[in-house]
Amino acid sequence: MARIAGRFGRVEPRRAAGGYVRGLLADIDRKNCWNLAEHAGLLGPQALQRLLRTARWNADAVRDDVRDFAVERLGPGGVLIVDETGFVKKGARSAGVQRQYSGTAGRIENCQIGVFLAYATPAGRALLDRRLYLPEHTWLADPGRCQSAGVPDETTFATKPALATQMLLAALDAGVQARWVTGDEVYGQDPRLRAALETRRMGYVLAIAGNRRVELEGTVMSAADVASRVADRHWHRYRAGHGAKGPRWYAWAWARIDNSASDGYRWLLIRRNLTTGELAFYRCYAPARQPLMSLVRIAGIRWAVEESFQAAKGQVGLDHYQVRGWTPWHRHVTLAMLALALLAAIAAAQPPSTANDRIPLTLPEIRRLLAALVLTRHHSTTHVLRWSDWRRRHQARARHCHYQRRSEP
Repeated sequence: MARIAGRFGRVEPRRAAGGYVRGLLADIDRKNCWNLAEHAGLLGPQALQRLLRTARWNADAVRDDVRDFAVERLGPGGVLIVDETGFVKKGARSAGVQRQYSGTAGRIENCQIGVFLAYATPAGRALLDRRLYLPEHTWLADPGRCQSAGVPDETTFATKPALATQMLLAALDAGVQARWVTGDEVYGQDPRLRAALETRRMGYVLAIAGNRRVELEGTVMSAADVASRVADRHWHRYRAGHGAKGPRWYAWAWARIDNSASDGYRWLLIRRNLTTGELAFYRCYAPARQPLMSLVRIAGIRWAVEESFQAAKGQVGLDHYQVRGWTPWHRHVTLAMLALALLAAIAAAQPPSTANDRIPLTLPEIRRLLAALVLTRHHSTTHVLRWSDWRRRHQARARHCHYQRRSEP
């Protein structure tokens, strides 16, 4: 918290931010302002609600501190990963909400979509940046709706790959010493994102669909057609990192593509599932020659962002917020990223273990130890009962307002 203290002009929001982050790391079922305020020993949630809504502090500046802290603790030479995650919401007033596909839910849901930038090294992984996706037709075409949600007037439409490009270039401009970028098909299909990385001579391994066209030996064909021409002897069995159930083994093949380009090397990387035969495809670029195993390793690291989302939502309440506005969303997500970066830094600081009878400390176990040994607060009976009474009174007012609104003609 001392690293971000200078981002707050007054002591009150600085203390509120400290209590907020401690609450995100605590053993609380639902990490909204009510529960976080009770954990912090406050008489009500107003101070934490002001922290997210109206207090004067710059969430982007805190985001920069989080990025610097995470890279410093996880080490240089990592991989930048772009991906999005969904936040299921009710109603139509939350900034950016609409019915759209959410990979988190696996279907079309009424949700917000956040695009994130993650950083992964052998020491661990963390989230470095975030952008809230704002649909063009349902939001930016309605200035009144944007104004009610607090969307800045200068905000313009940007696709998810465009948001990812903004975050990648900002990280590189800030001095993040990454060597590779990876992402799924949403980002691999965007030529402007790839061109921006190639201009920076930044290597990438980006997933693409099988129907995407590539140039192979002067002939343009789909990635699936290239895979159909691969002979059995050209498939190589490599491990793409460790999964929840052990090493992930696949068969891999590759081919040089876009030979007419004079700057750098480009490949089509093909992955085949050893059990089902299902194929996956990646467009790859590097300023210098690379062995097949290097591209396989980067393709496997992409799953680190999914693990980061799981830890952020399950451990530090990334999706537990109950705010609708543009600014509160960015502030809550930034503080959750800070809490996650702290867990990742502690995990990265573990000394090498030679014991075979226990695994290293995981992020959930580190958070449990922090909650039990450092963050546990023993409140008086009066405090507990006062909060129970406050919640019931607030819920009664909310119920009365809802019933009154629905009874109007």
